[in-house]
Amino acid sequence: MKKVAVIAAGQTPFGTHNGETMKTLFVRAFENALSEIENEIDFTRTSDVFIGNLGSGGSQLGNPAALMVEHIGLNGVSARRVENACASSGFAFRDAVQAIRKGADLAIAGGVEIMNDLPSTHQRYWLGVSGDTEWERTAGATFAGIYALLAKRHMVEYGTPREALAQIAVKNHKNAVDNPMAQFRKEISIDRVLSAPMVAAPLGLFDCCPTSDGASVTILASEEYAKELTDDPIWVTGSGAASDFLAIHDRPSLTTFEATKRASRQALEESGLQISDIDFVEVHDCFTIAELLAVEDLGFFEKGKAARAILDGETSLHGQIPVNASGGLKAKGHPLGATGTGQIAELYKQLKGRAGKRQIQEHNIGMAHNVGGSGATCAVHILRRDF
Repeated sequence: MKKVAVIAAGQTPFGTHNGETMKTLFVRAFENALSEIENEIDFTRTSDVFIGNLGSGGSQLGNPAALMVEHIGLNGVSARRVENACASSGFAFRDAVQAIRKGADLAIAGGVEIMNDLPSTHQRYWLGVSGDTEWERTAGATFAGIYALLAKRHMVEYGTPREALAQIAVKNHKNAVDNPMAQFRKEISIDRVLSAPMVAAPLGLFDCCPTSDGASVTILASEEYAKELTDDPIWVTGSGAASDFLAIHDRPSLTTFEATKRASRQALEESGLQISDIDFVEVHDCFTIAELLAVEDLGFFEKGKAARAILDGETSLHGQIPVNASGGLKAKGHPLGATGTGQIAELYKQLKGRAGKRQIQEHNIGMAHNVGGSGATCAVHILRRDF
């Protein structure tokens, strides 16, 4: 299999960008990515551009990819939008990996989303369309409600304490303090999480990720071209993807995301690695329970054992397996279409040793886990320095 390198990756700050458009955000993310590499890239060698976007704001539902490449100066290149709910740019990244493996010299994967140009009622509607619209959304179920059901079931099956979910929020906010791209750069306490207004029991305000605007871009190259541009490329050694039943009532378990297990197994097999070889991970924590489920389904902890590990600090920045050094979706932010490649940008920065105060010391191999909706789609990627 052809080797694939990430030669540059970047993003805009995630948050509220009043007055900006998808075009301006994507250009900013592209420019941020270019700032990470010293040598000039010959973009005439670009085979394809894949751009993740759900279209939550509705400003450019048709042909957004053509519009984005036009504004980064690549008009004429093959470009397409990738939509897989919140996993859109994770799958866009996978498409770019496959393009390089099939012989391309250069490919781009990114994502962009503007969510805050609509009132909250419309935002909830757009988020709901990523679930089963016939059985879930029309019955009034929101994603907070869906994940609350998952949290309750985990508590029933494994005795998971509410404090473990609160500790996830506390950890991720603490990590985000030192991330200039994060939406929420302020520490919070467990007491504040536990006393916050309830959104969908047992999930409170601080258990939920924010609505965010933002963009992210990754630039991938073949082994040959990567070595022309840098002496220290970041290699993509594993790419996995899978899907599952969309409606949660069709799944055999509410406490396991089978798509995560399948995608991670595929990525690990491609890499020739075990989960114990992974030094750090960015997981899809749209709600605090999602992070807990992820670290169990990925195999870092046995099912039902993650809560204790989280409370003991094993997922902290200097713990056994650092989880969401960026602040995660919870504090870094979650502009739907931009989240997946935003995770890759964090892995790239960590593996390059450029993460500043949140730099992980043992950082040779990182994993990114990007989920769509309530777990129906998942993309998992493994990146490393020496390969």
